Amino acid sequence: MSREFVLRDQVTIHAPLERCFLLSTSVEIVERELRMHPERGRMSGFVEDGDTVLWKGWKFGLPQFHESIIEEFRPCSFFRDRMISGRFKTFEHDHSFDLLADGSVRLRDEIRFSMRWGWLGKMLGVLLLRPHIRRLLRRRFGLLKRIAESEEWRDYIPARDASEALLTGRGRWKVGS
Repeated sequence: MSREFVLRDQVTIHAPLERCFLLSTSVEIVERELRMHPERGRMSGFVEDGDTVLWKGWKFGLPQFHESIIEEFRPCSFFRDRMISGRFKTFEHDHSFDLLADGSVRLRDEIRFSMRWGWLGKMLGVLLLRPHIRRLLRRRFGLLKRIAESEEWRDYIPARDASEALLTGRGRWKVGS
């Protein structure tokens, strides 16, 4: 039986909820933080319910791939990406968004993964992957916070009309759907 690793972290971002959610679903930001490139599926823009993305790149000096599907997608409150093919045995990443009383947003992430290869996979998980994924998660939080709290968010959500279309239903999803 493989061991499941669970990592949790959170950050408070002083920016609108919709902005935080959209930035968290940006393929370009994920590409920037993972240092892997989308090869198939959603290649740019914002991921949505049912989208898949095949990521390819190099990690630890080896070629890597990770294909995920976006599921349990509730705009501005929650989404999950789950690995459908890749090096892990299982990999799920929950993204939760809570609007706080002062108007800021608490972004909470939980990552669950397990490894193939029996005891060797467990050792790799403990010694290499758990610390690496924790660093990636913290780097992602720092990047999202910096972008959302500055004017840099406009580079990823360039036109107010584009984000309004997504959030009001003129796009493919809307708040509360």
